[in-house]
Amino acid sequence: MNCSTLLSLVLMLVQLWPCSPSMQNRSAQNIDQSFTAVRRVKRGWLWEPLFATEEQTSTVPVYVGQLKSDLDKQDGNLKYILTGEGAGSIFIIDENNGKIYVTQKLDREKKPFYTLRAQAMNRRTELPVEPESEFIIKVRDVNDNEPQFLDGPYVATVPEMSPEGTSVTQVTATDGDDPSYGNSARLLYSLIQGQPYFSVEPKTGVIRMASQMDRETKDQYLVIIQAKDMVGQAGAFSATATVTINLSDINDNPPKFQQRLYYMTVSEEAPVGTTVGKVFAEDSDIGENAAMNYFIEDDSSDVFDIITNNETQEGIIVLKKRVDYETRRRYSIRAKVVNRYIDDRFLKEGPFEDKTIVKINVEDADEPPVFTLENYVMEIAEAAVSGSLVGIVTAKDPDDDDCPVRYSIVHGMHLKKLFSINEHNGTIITTKPLDREIASWHNITVTATETKNPEKISEANVYIQVLDVNDHAPEFSKYYETFVCENAVSGQLIQSISAVDQDDSAEGHHFYFSLAQEATNNSHFTVKDNQDNTAGIFTAKSGFRRQEQFSFYLPILILDNGTPPLTSTNTLTITVCDCDTEVNTFYCRYGAFMYAIGLSTEALVAVLACILILLVFFLAIVAIRQQRKKSPFSEKMEEFRENIVRYDDEGGGEEDTEAFDISALRTRTVMRTHKPRKKVTAEIHSLYRQSLQVGPDSAIFRQFISEKLEEANTDPSAPPYDSLQTYAFEGTDSLAGSLSSLGSHMSDVDQSYDYLTDWGPHFKQLAGMYTSHRSVGD
Repeated sequence: MNCSTLLSLVLMLVQLWPCSPSMQNRSAQNIDQSFTAVRRVKRGWLWEPLFATEEQTSTVPVYVGQLKSDLDKQDGNLKYILTGEGAGSIFIIDENNGKIYVTQKLDREKKPFYTLRAQAMNRRTELPVEPESEFIIKVRDVNDNEPQFLDGPYVATVPEMSPEGTSVTQVTATDGDDPSYGNSARLLYSLIQGQPYFSVEPKTGVIRMASQMDRETKDQYLVIIQAKDMVGQAGAFSATATVTINLSDINDNPPKFQQRLYYMTVSEEAPVGTTVGKVFAEDSDIGENAAMNYFIEDDSSDVFDIITNNETQEGIIVLKKRVDYETRRRYSIRAKVVNRYIDDRFLKEGPFEDKTIVKINVEDADEPPVFTLENYVMEIAEAAVSGSLVGIVTAKDPDDDDCPVRYSIVHGMHLKKLFSINEHNGTIITTKPLDREIASWHNITVTATETKNPEKISEANVYIQVLDVNDHAPEFSKYYETFVCENAVSGQLIQSISAVDQDDSAEGHHFYFSLAQEATNNSHFTVKDNQDNTAGIFTAKSGFRRQEQFSFYLPILILDNGTPPLTSTNTLTITVCDCDTEVNTFYCRYGAFMYAIGLSTEALVAVLACILILLVFFLAIVAIRQQRKKSPFSEKMEEFRENIVRYDDEGGGEEDTEAFDISALRTRTVMRTHKPRKKVTAEIHSLYRQSLQVGPDSAIFRQFISEKLEEANTDPSAPPYDSLQTYAFEGTDSLAGSLSSLGSHMSDVDQSYDYLTDWGPHFKQLAGMYTSHRSVGD
């Protein structure tokens, strides 16, 4: 086995070194060496590992490595050829000995390696002596990139009072150099600004708290972090990043009142709800941690209250109950403020509340008189005469000077007709007798006014009850329609009666029923008192005859239980009816009505029939009149010559002469244009015949009238009185033209009137006049 065969077997087992992972690992392990001078063999090729250092500059090409075939005897018969990426421009080869040189500056971050191909040729035959072989030139990294913080600037937030070692945030820098070769991309973090409050982990860039900090002292910190490559060694590149760290608030401060003692005043005239004053507590925290509630602790809470203003965080003290200077002139209350949200972690720091004293002085004011009672209830009998005493109202000036007051009654003139009051002592008396049955209660309003200051007025309600006196006798509760049948038997109940009394009985009404004295000997009916304020009317005999007596009048005596008792006699009318076997009440009432008016059934039917006929006749007359009132325009109505508009109201006097401008009626929209006089020709005969067949232009005339009526109805400036409407409209022109010679531009000599003889007997005389005139002229 020769040398070439042995090398081929070895190269079948070993991959090309620059592309193999084992060589890459070896390159990483030998960081400090520029390249390893180890010879490799592939298919008869011999070369050293090829590396080109980036950023390497020189005026002459820099040697990279050498390719050599084992068939090269160094006699100049072989030449080497280089192709591939950058061959001839970036990389050149000495064709005599296979040495490779780099001619330009390389950048590993742009291109880390180049793939090239080598070939050995016989100079004489120009034939390859070795198969073409591909190899790689790696660009070796140098520290030519600075670290960069791509995510900056950084902003972080951490709660205040966080313990040491609390992680705040992490910063990360990147380096464009090769991390697998040397220390060019190995970074080290350090803190330039931020001590002694913060620290940073050198390898990870994690920023941590170095001490506890209070937001109320300082709420924002500026930290500067530096990142160096080459593990911080000399000559390393560096970069810095700024980190803004904000301290978030926690509720670690209690509220504090600005003052230990507050002074306020309130007028005794102030109504409930009046703001007395404000207290304010400060809290160094912010947001909801500074939210607080105010309270009143002592027994003054029934007079004053405190409300929390959530926007301004103030405590507003308001009046809960009216104060009186003459009763109490000063108050001392204790106000307390408490944090609304308390952090349990800081409870040991102390109570999150504060207290203060508020002293409130009551200011004296001129108050209106005060009645001894807000509402007075009085009684008086309805039988009391005018001037009777009803009661007394009393009011007093609460101020120290005790000003006299004057009384009066208000609210309704009708009340003054019933009651009056003594303006000096408040005595209320009647001015006329009262009737409980008209009004059992009277409500009046009494005012008390200071004599020195009439603006100070107070009011009190006085309710006067009119006590009942038995001054109304009892009477039937309603009108009774009582009937008795002719075939009624003795002892039959024909009516139940009851009574009412307008008086008011404290024990309840009780009525007693009996026949009046004049009817005690009545043998037809009897009265039975049921002892329950009702009574029954019974027949005292059997059989009644309507022909003998149609109705009976029964006087009934009713007695009440008042003091003194009153009686009344009420007459019950009993009608005798011709009843059937079932005692039909309706039939009985109908028969009684007929009998009362003296008509039989047949006569009543006849009367109703006559009424019905008269009603039909009346409706027919009304319908005919309504039909006559309708007069719509018709297409075949006779021609209009004059039109009179009539208004059934009076005129406006002499002013009517200028009330309406009749020239406005001659509008261009209605007036027809004047046609010039036509020349009399032979066609006038056909026009005449058309005029005989067609009457006046009724449609145009109706349109004219409608337009004028619409204008008069809708004109807002038209006078509200009568005005004469003159419609100067003659219709359309005649088809035959004008017969007048006025304004004619043609002489009679130029015209022929022979056609008049053809117009019929109506124009015979006219035809004779014109034809004779023509003859004379001739």
